[in-house]
Amino acid sequence: MSMIMISMPIPPEKYAEWREAMEEFAGARRDEYTAARARQGVTRQGVFVDHTPDGPREIMVMEAEDPGWTLELMATSQEPFDVEFREFLMNIYGLDLSEPPAGPMPEVVLDWCAPVPARDG
Repeated sequence: MSMIMISMPIPPEKYAEWREAMEEFAGARRDEYTAARARQGVTRQGVFVDHTPDGPREIMVMEAEDPGWTLELMATSQEPFDVEFREFLMNIYGLDLSEPPAGPMPEVVLDWCAPVPARDG
């Protein structure tokens, strides 16, 4: 499994709207969110907010077999939830997933996990 992390500043005037959407994705719309991520091959995702002196910042960590393919599918899917999610990204960040990123994907410099202990038996 591969992991990717993306960090984006949340415009302060959009923070309440962003927070409400996160609460919906974790609550009332969790089934839709789960179905979308399953379609896109995501096995785990965490979204964090970092309250910095420059304002709030989203930190998203995602595990998928092929994060590039996952992001491509997010950008092109015509499933209603996915279309709405792209509109959310455009509204909050001005992020258009259909446009190639300005630079390379984030570089993983350390990916550590605890070794699985041997089992007796």
